Amino acid sequence: MTSSIARLKITLDDVKPAVTRRVEVPLTIRLDRLHLVLQAAMGWTNSHLYEIRARGVGWGVPDPDWGDGPLDARKTRLLDVIEDTGAKTLKYLYDFGDGWEHTVKVERITDAIPGLLYPFLIDAVNAA
Repeated sequence: MTSSIARLKITLDDVKPAVTRRVEVPLTIRLDRLHLVLQAAMGWTNSHLYEIRARGVGWGVPDPDWGDGPLDARKTRLLDVIEDTGAKTLKYLYDFGDGWEHTVKVERITDAIPGLLYPFLIDAVNAA
């Protein structure tokens, strides 16, 4: 059985020159794992909170003391977000203090290449 992958273009918002990455990830990747892929691709240190947003819904690390926080990223897959919201563009906010906002665009969904390990970094332009 061939699994599907998503090619994502990640752009760090409001930065010149543009900082972009292209990665391919399994379509079934959990959002907490996608966060780690984005961290590695951008060169961040995974030392701050994050939130992935699509059409007004947010996923991240839930805070039991704050009921209005994000949904649990460990319980949602990229495929679920695309199917449930219809979104092809996500927002990824890293470090609520500094507010590094990224646009994550699903460029295409295709079959995985047999034997290739995913996630896979395709392209990196400029340093974050």
